[in-house]
Amino acid sequence: MAGTGGPVATFSVWDYVVFAGTILLSAGVGLFQAIRSRKDTSSAEFLLGGRQMTAVPVAMSLTASFMSGITVIGTPNEAYQFGAAFWLFGFSYAIMSMITAEIFVPLFYRLGITSAYEYLELRFSRPIRLIGTSMYIIQTALYTGMVIYAPALALNQITGLNLWGVLVATGAVCIVYCTLGGLKAVIWTDVMQMVIMLAGFVAVIARGAVLQGGLTKIWEDAGQGGRLDAFDFDPDPLKRHTFWTIVIGGSVMWVSIYSINQSQVQRYISCKTLRHAKMSLYVNMLGLWLTVSLAVFSGLTMYSIYKNCDPLANGDISTSDQMLPYLVMDILAAYPGIPGLFVAAAYSGTLSTVSSSINALVAVTVEDFIFPVCKNLTEKQVIWMNMGLSVFFGCVCIGMAGVASALGSILQAALSIFGMISGPLLGLYLLGMLFRTSNSIGGLVGMITGLVLTLWVGIAGQIYPPTAEKTNPLQVSTAGCNSTMGQNYTTTAPWTSPVTLTSQPDVRPPLADSWYSLSYLYFCLLGTLSTMVIGLLVSAITGGCKQERINPDLFVKASDLICFSCCSKSEASEVTEKFATDFHIEADNSTFTDFDVKSKDVEKATKL
Repeated sequence: MAGTGGPVATFSVWDYVVFAGTILLSAGVGLFQAIRSRKDTSSAEFLLGGRQMTAVPVAMSLTASFMSGITVIGTPNEAYQFGAAFWLFGFSYAIMSMITAEIFVPLFYRLGITSAYEYLELRFSRPIRLIGTSMYIIQTALYTGMVIYAPALALNQITGLNLWGVLVATGAVCIVYCTLGGLKAVIWTDVMQMVIMLAGFVAVIARGAVLQGGLTKIWEDAGQGGRLDAFDFDPDPLKRHTFWTIVIGGSVMWVSIYSINQSQVQRYISCKTLRHAKMSLYVNMLGLWLTVSLAVFSGLTMYSIYKNCDPLANGDISTSDQMLPYLVMDILAAYPGIPGLFVAAAYSGTLSTVSSSINALVAVTVEDFIFPVCKNLTEKQVIWMNMGLSVFFGCVCIGMAGVASALGSILQAALSIFGMISGPLLGLYLLGMLFRTSNSIGGLVGMITGLVLTLWVGIAGQIYPPTAEKTNPLQVSTAGCNSTMGQNYTTTAPWTSPVTLTSQPDVRPPLADSWYSLSYLYFCLLGTLSTMVIGLLVSAITGGCKQERINPDLFVKASDLICFSCCSKSEASEVTEKFATDFHIEADNSTFTDFDVKSKDVEKATKL
């Protein structure tokens, strides 16, 4: 009986059929796009879909890339253990979408770049560009390996699927459609995978509602268990999740992921117009809201079912990551094929993230390392090089999954590093986009300083993890289990530790309960602010104000912002002059129209 503990069923034949069919369908969609685009084999087609993509599929791809297998499995577990505070990330997604769409997208689209890190060379210097690209490659390869391994491990221990067989199969499928189909294959496969992932959440919620007597009952159980106390306005930066850490720190973290991460940038600059690129981010925001809502409610459903018998405390599973797969096999095993669909949903998240990463790694390697050195390559040579690099990076990601299997706790380090590296990089971009006085020396020193600070607090926080007082795990029970083992149990977050909290070191340094306990959501904010402040100071000391005139297209323009399109020309002129003076950005009153305005409308638009 569901919710009373004990072993659960394993995969049936139909589950294997549904799972395998879904994975093969993903490969089939990619191959179809490859065949469909076989007449256009240019590098722009391979890396950017010919810059002819439209808003909706790109938006769904952006959302699917966010939904890795870790997210599919980890977010419901987060809601189960810590409550619905994760819903507050909806505010962060809205802030991130507006900042990325109105500030970063027009800049990148105007420059016509392929690699997001081209900007660093245009604004600062080539060494800074190469450093930024190298940081991205290391971060992405490591993170992608974790994305492959973590869901494979959890699902292997629940479903009995062969771990290494699934790891290699996942990488092989991604390699096939990334190599043959390029970005267009990745985007359209992401669309299908997102639908499958959402269907997996809906199946869990629907079956849970039937078992528990309706959605209202699930909501009441969550409230009684303290899972709905989401709004904590405590300003303490050491508390893991509060309203302020999620809205402020979370917004900066997601801006760093969507605005400068090549995997995301490559999608919206593949759109055929700037308007489509902006729209893709706003539609993506709706997709993120839907995704996080279904994931969190799946976690509340899981709590309603296991409120009297926690599977981890009862010894039915060995890690918290196995909670959702255990639930699926517990409540859906009676419906052959449905557990297979959910496992396919988790792996669709993995496939989406891995394929996005492979395509982005190829793009930055070609644009930042190969093209500047080998300038006389033929189009055919470039295509073969792109395909070869896709195979290479796919193998690297599978190899990193092997590293993860040998270093069990590497998951928490990889996810933390993702934020640690993104913060200083975001600070570097903002330094260049907003401040004319910043120079390459200031940018380099600022980025290194920000990176040192975030690595220091992040790594130290892994060695000396924060206490339960700061992470606030909620109570679980084993009173209703058929066989309770009486284990003492304390929960932790799926991205700060994939298992139960380890014992604290015997000797904790003085900073362990202060600096080292900083909320992980503030890592990115710390790196961004320290990079900008140190960068400005060093630039001023090294004569940043005396540098030669810089291309005005490298700065944020007031005309990029959608709000200025409603002003009259005279009003806009006055506002942009003040905006430029206050924020040291380039005022451009000659253009108050979208990049995709038809030529016959330009004269009319400039008369507004």
